[in-house]
Amino acid sequence: MADRDYDLTYSDLNPQVFYAVKNTRTQDGVFHTHDYTEIFVILSGVQKFVVAGEQIEAKTGDVIVCNAGELHVDVVTNRQDPAVQFVIGFTDFHFRDMPQNVFQFPNSNSHVLHTDGVNRQMIFSICFDMVAEGSSEMAGRYFMLKAYLMQLLTWIIRTTREKEVEQKTYPFENFHKSYAVKRIRKYLEEHYAEKISLDRIAKNMYLSSVYISKIFKEETGETPINYLIKIRLEKACSLLETAPGESIKEIALAVGYNDVYHFSKLFKKYYKVSPLSYKKGGASRQK
Repeated sequence: MADRDYDLTYSDLNPQVFYAVKNTRTQDGVFHTHDYTEIFVILSGVQKFVVAGEQIEAKTGDVIVCNAGELHVDVVTNRQDPAVQFVIGFTDFHFRDMPQNVFQFPNSNSHVLHTDGVNRQMIFSICFDMVAEGSSEMAGRYFMLKAYLMQLLTWIIRTTREKEVEQKTYPFENFHKSYAVKRIRKYLEEHYAEKISLDRIAKNMYLSSVYISKIFKEETGETPINYLIKIRLEKACSLLETAPGESIKEIALAVGYNDVYHFSKLFKKYYKVSPLSYKKGGASRQK
């Protein structure tokens, strides 16, 4: 590829990963330096950093970068509720408009980036994926960590350039909405059997329940709760057809309803027939 074809780097991005871990900081660190770059992501809590003379009061969602040779330290600020952080060490990279093996937040002289909403959720998701991959014994673990690191760095750069992209073209906000709704749908499809509320979804997504309802309706034409009901009832139909030995109550519990009367009422509203009648019909179809 020609040099101009790379929009973020001068060549293919192929970093070397040293470690990627999640830990709870219970003791103050000491000033030190590395010959590689470290990135911290505060997953929860508050923590103080000093990086190259910059004092940082970091909180949940903050991303802190410490480049090679920069004197830094992290200090516990709440010993009763210490911060949980993700940290990754890496080298061998070169981004456009940055020195080789130095990572800087575009349009900023600071060592900290504050994130929220979908940006934070995406960054957290990549961090947790890296932690899980790092503790696995699956083949290709190192290459997966490297791939996740490239995603993390790219997403951080996208986050810092969000306003710039919004000014040049329209799809950025739509992309965020689509991504958020995709994550919500995936969450509902994977957790339909559990007790779910908008507040719980909002907490997992780091978004407000009002915003979730709004964008979900805009993207799908229905509310998250109605979407969840449809998932549950479709699963119930499948069980009614394939598990004749299960009682209606057992099937209701299997799809997330503790109240069998409420389940039956919803089922009849959507399918114009009771679960028991549907089950008998399914049994006759199997004969």
